[in-house]
Amino acid sequence: MKNLAHSAKFKKRLGQFLTYLYMIILCIVIIYPLLVTASSAFIAGNMTAFKLSFDVQWTLDNFRRLFDETLYGTWYKNTLIVAGSTMLIQVTIITLAGYAYSRYGFIGRKNSLKTFLIIQMVPTTAALTAFFVMAFLLKAINQFWFLTFLYIGGGIPMNTWLMKGYFDTVPYDLDESAKIDGAGHIRTFWQIVLPLVKPMVAVQALWAFMGPFGDYMLSRFLLRSQEAYTVAVGLQTFISDIRNQRVALFAAGAILIAVPISILFFLLQKNFVSGLTSGGTKG
Repeated sequence: MKNLAHSAKFKKRLGQFLTYLYMIILCIVIIYPLLVTASSAFIAGNMTAFKLSFDVQWTLDNFRRLFDETLYGTWYKNTLIVAGSTMLIQVTIITLAGYAYSRYGFIGRKNSLKTFLIIQMVPTTAALTAFFVMAFLLKAINQFWFLTFLYIGGGIPMNTWLMKGYFDTVPYDLDESAKIDGAGHIRTFWQIVLPLVKPMVAVQALWAFMGPFGDYMLSRFLLRSQEAYTVAVGLQTFISDIRNQRVALFAAGAILIAVPISILFFLLQKNFVSGLTSGGTKG
């Protein structure tokens, strides 16, 4: 019995050790690049490579130069417009579509869901030529509305599946109870079901907002003038010329990208938990 107890205790401690070891390694992998970027952003003077150093002169001059000497402010505004529009429209569409696919039966329901999966299998890079031809025919080169349209369309298929799956976890008995009490379709959706899926809506909003900040290929393909660049495309120009590397400005710009995303995360954070219980209270 003692051997069994020691064996179980050893396995438990070994499992805890491996878990903490994995978490430490994961933290290092995530935090180290952030430290390098932050260090490079605050180091005075021009640099030709990223480096992590604390024994240097630190300054905010790189952030001032970023706005005074480049079009970063314009790129930032462009990205916020595209990201905000994408988030609002895409979340609205996929939430309504997910609810419809979860709660209603209609002609073509199963086939359209299968079509969503097939469309999602085609990578965006395979359609770049088609997107460019469409933009050229519609005179949408350097137009934010067309880029936003592509981001929204690309996010609908798989995210609709995710929203439908989350709506499926909400008991249909709540809908029936609401109907018995005289609630219509809109009121049932808005007051009964939607509060219960707030966590997924918040996640979808965060994903949709983050996408334009990190996308380079699609925006670079469709935005040709520097005044129309998003931050991902604009920052790449800082390090694309080997003879004129502006690593410090690149790092400073990369740090500022995290500001609106972090603000949105903290604004939505309460929905990740409160959404699980608020619907039952309101219903």
